[in-house]
Amino acid sequence: MTDRQRSAPTTANPLGVHADVVIAELGYRADVDHELRGDIRGLGGTTVTGDDPDGLADAALLWWRQPDGDLTDELLDAYTLLGPDGFLWLLTPKTGHDGFVDPSVIAEAARTVGMTLTATLDRPDWLGVRLSPPRRRA
Repeated sequence: MTDRQRSAPTTANPLGVHADVVIAELGYRADVDHELRGDIRGLGGTTVTGDDPDGLADAALLWWRQPDGDLTDELLDAYTLLGPDGFLWLLTPKTGHDGFVDPSVIAEAARTVGMTLTATLDRPDWLGVRLSPPRRRA
């Protein structure tokens, strides 16, 4: 392990991202958690792209708010950007914040897309759920 990896910000580590990964970021607006984004970028070698990465992404970071449209469609779009071992972090505003998303909406959309909730992340203004797609067969 290098010194850079040892000193990597601990905030991003619960996301399961590390140096040299490509992350497709969707739904970015001024209200996102800038500290979390900075921690991800600070890992070194991590590339955060828009919704059109050059090739497949190792992970997707989807900022989604209630008025943003259909969550199932958004999850499907994000899923198409993922490589074979990719996963998705869905971040939604916490209860009491503009754009709050009821957990039942998240559960239904994930179930419809075939993704499984595998972890959670609690931030000051945002809640994150890690969604993993079904294993792809080679």
